[in-house]
Amino acid sequence: MFIKILLLAVFFGVMIGVGLYARRHSTDVNGFVLGGRSVGPWLTAFAFGTSYFSAVIFIGYAGQFGWNFGLASTWIGLGNAFIGSLLAWTVLGRRTRIMTQHLDSKTMPDYFGKRFNSESLKIAASIIVFIFLIPYTASLYNGLSSLFNMAFNIPYSACIIVMAILTCIYVVFGGYMATAINDFIQGIIMLVGIVAVVWAILHTNGGLNEAICSLSQIDAGTGALGTYTSFFGPDLLSLSFVVILTSLGTWGLPQMVGKFYAIKCEDSIKKGTIISTFFAIIVAGGCYFLGGFGRLYAGTEGIMLANGKVAFDKIVPAMLSSLSQYPWGDIIIAIVIVLVLAASMSTLSSLVLTSSSTLTLDFIDHKKSMSENKKLLVMRIFIAFFIAVSAIIAIIKDSFPGLTFIAQMMGVSWGALAGSFLAPFMYGLYWKKTTKASVWACFAFGVGITLVQLMCSFRVISFNNEVLKYLFASSIRSGVVSMVGGIVILPIVSLFTPQIPKNNIEEMFNCYEKKVLVPVKETLEEE
Repeated sequence: MFIKILLLAVFFGVMIGVGLYARRHSTDVNGFVLGGRSVGPWLTAFAFGTSYFSAVIFIGYAGQFGWNFGLASTWIGLGNAFIGSLLAWTVLGRRTRIMTQHLDSKTMPDYFGKRFNSESLKIAASIIVFIFLIPYTASLYNGLSSLFNMAFNIPYSACIIVMAILTCIYVVFGGYMATAINDFIQGIIMLVGIVAVVWAILHTNGGLNEAICSLSQIDAGTGALGTYTSFFGPDLLSLSFVVILTSLGTWGLPQMVGKFYAIKCEDSIKKGTIISTFFAIIVAGGCYFLGGFGRLYAGTEGIMLANGKVAFDKIVPAMLSSLSQYPWGDIIIAIVIVLVLAASMSTLSSLVLTSSSTLTLDFIDHKKSMSENKKLLVMRIFIAFFIAVSAIIAIIKDSFPGLTFIAQMMGVSWGALAGSFLAPFMYGLYWKKTTKASVWACFAFGVGITLVQLMCSFRVISFNNEVLKYLFASSIRSGVVSMVGGIVILPIVSLFTPQIPKNNIEEMFNCYEKKVLVPVKETLEEE
């Protein structure tokens, strides 16, 4: 207990210290929201990765999908690394940085408003962000419930309140730069922690070969052994939906894409791409690989519920609890507690900063009526507000565990946000013929699919068609429908709706043609 408390005290002390240090970077809106657009590759890459992976991944998704797919769930982590990180940086990184600086946009809704010359689009996007980031933010706390119940004999609500207050302090004081520096520190903790816990769990199960051999003996209900150690697991189609949602979804999430707004230069983008991909391979790949062994703990009390369902949020804590019988087990558990806290606090800080800046700059101050100092004050107030609301939701949800699992909350948020924003944002960076009407169509489709999913989840409506019944059986599948549907819908609608005036669109895209001087080592001279 002393080790756990000591590590937590040091961790919280460092977080607050960084927040106070970063105050000098947060004297204006540009510094508070974007760090002055001067953040280097390591801070940006770690900020991207730590915002990506939270307790939702480590506790919720790793437990659920490791149970469902076995070792094949590792494909989810690899998809996150190569599609959600490498490809996202390659496709969106440079163009996002160039276009958003040219338009002087600080948030995703602001980008939509200026790119498509529409205040109504900006306001609609800010409302979508405001509504659908709240359940995602609340889900970050709930992954900690089982973990803290296992490690500490203190009320879970107290843990939530402490985490919320400390996160609020360093974000309110230091803004984006404080979150970026803390994300770097938290990212180091996550890298070390996930390697340590994977090694420990494999060690307690007799090593890698023995653990895989034990897992291969579990029957998936078909009578055939080895299903949970097979290359693609028991359900390749469902696995594919999860890979697409959790990987492609980052392309349309405002808190993720916003990291590209703040990056410093070309060299930072190149380095950041490599660093971010490596981080995702270790953290996401390690989490899902670890979760793949979850069925070895099926007999642990609390995992199998009385109604026959599985408490997915209990699986990873049960794996960690088994370490306490070893002399070094408490040290590993202490590291993991800090790991999960780091993952959750980094994502929480990114989400509330995104929500508060969007609501302040794009909704309340869309007519540019507030002074710089007043904008900063309002953003700080909203940061505290969002953190408080998410903490309250998390406490209520923990009191009624039958409401939903944390993975479902995240899936609903990702489906609405990425379904609405992914296609308009990406096409807007590359395709001059993207129209305002096509963006509205994507907003309507993304939110509409999410609302249908919610009504299905609450049994308000149901489908007799087998395809629709399958697609709306979970927020994971409907989220993929909303994202992929937007990618198809936007170009079709754009071909049949009024184009943005040619002079306006040419002026926007001229930012890509601006001449810059580079050293000869960067590019060879022409004769």
